[in-house]
Amino acid sequence: MTLKRIRALASRLGTGLAFIAGLALPTVVIAADRQDPGAIQTYAGQFLKKQTASLPGKVTIEVAAPRAALPVCSVFDAFQPTGSRGMGKTTVGVRCLAPSRWTVYLAAQIRVIGSYVVTREALPANHVLGAADLAWREGDLGSLPVDVITNADDLKGYRTVSGLAAGAPLRHALLRAPLVVQQGQTARLVLNGPGFSIQSEGQALANASRGDRVRVKTPSGGVVSGVAQDGQQVMVVF
Repeated sequence: MTLKRIRALASRLGTGLAFIAGLALPTVVIAADRQDPGAIQTYAGQFLKKQTASLPGKVTIEVAAPRAALPVCSVFDAFQPTGSRGMGKTTVGVRCLAPSRWTVYLAAQIRVIGSYVVTREALPANHVLGAADLAWREGDLGSLPVDVITNADDLKGYRTVSGLAAGAPLRHALLRAPLVVQQGQTARLVLNGPGFSIQSEGQALANASRGDRVRVKTPSGGVVSGVAQDGQQVMVVF
């Protein structure tokens, strides 16, 4: 091969390499303009860790990576959409506030290994719970109904709505709170309004548990509605 042909070949090779480099360069620039998905996952996980700090038991959190490529972001803001669960399978949102503005929703799994209350033996309907009826079990609270009970002190005086099998997780939906106001008995009325508070008595027209609304007949024959409190007391707010 002559020197002239060698020089021509080298010239063509250099032009080809420059062309290839020119094609690769935009790819590098585009990648640099995209947000690292790992940073979004980390921010969402840290947010959920703070949200679950008060939960009982050992908490582990997994957050899925965003599926779409997103513009680079320097200021994040995380949130949970309305109706999202605080444990179990849930959703966490991450907003970008600057320099771009976008929102992405990520699937998350929050496992909470802790203790919850179960029935020691089978219980009939309308049974008043006592300490001997209760036992403890450990498991993932996130896989159980949201109203599962984790504090046995909450169950004092509660009755079963229906029969329960042995080992059944106790839930608020399966129990009836103790009555604090009983139909036909005298109820103490506390009437509160702007600048005044009056105490009186009346006759309860229905049974009520703590926090239930109940109607009371006053000595004058009128009927008022209020919120049942401990000690046969009904709070009426004007």
